[in-house]
Amino acid sequence: MRIAVFGGSFDPVHYGHLLLAETCRETCRLDLVLLVPNAIPPHKPHRPLTPVRQRLQMLRLAVADCTRLEVSSLEADRGGVSYTVETLVAVRGQFPDATIYFLMGADALRDLPTWREPARICQLAHPLIVARHGAPEPDLTILHQLRGNSQASESEPAVLPMPRIDISSTELRDRVREGRSIRFRTPRSVEEYIHEHQLYRSEELDRTPTEQSR
Repeated sequence: MRIAVFGGSFDPVHYGHLLLAETCRETCRLDLVLLVPNAIPPHKPHRPLTPVRQRLQMLRLAVADCTRLEVSSLEADRGGVSYTVETLVAVRGQFPDATIYFLMGADALRDLPTWREPARICQLAHPLIVARHGAPEPDLTILHQLRGNSQASESEPAVLPMPRIDISSTELRDRVREGRSIRFRTPRSVEEYIHEHQLYRSEELDRTPTEQSR
């Protein structure tokens, strides 16, 4: 099997996330994309976060009809700060014979050396770097240094060009708080869940302690 791990806060999930997952699946000919919401994301220490069980449920609603997109509760079940290296070890344990990929943005790539065990991350999974529409080409120097020439493979794509879609979780939270529509920005089932549970009505969410290293 060929499996990609797509981690993030997903607070809330939106069509940009889903388009990225599907583009990754199609471009890299993947059998499965695992969407893994962080329990406590160490790279976002200053923002209140919706409880992970609610973010999991919204993700499950969003991909209910997508057979090759699957939600994983690995980081939620483990609890505490969500470190990528620990998640990839767990995925390796679940799928010992699979080829594992790890999806990240160009901004995350710049910070990769500060994450926990970055070289091991590159050993456990093939990094796939998302190139945002209109942004400069990602600098892969860091990736080459961490992986080493022995691990490089010209047959494996390192950069995924993404079609432009200007939707963000921040925008959705702001629109809900301001009483504006989020229709066609997230699946209808997710929109209904947000309204039913009155999420994002204010910024008074419980803050969770975080650490800086991913």
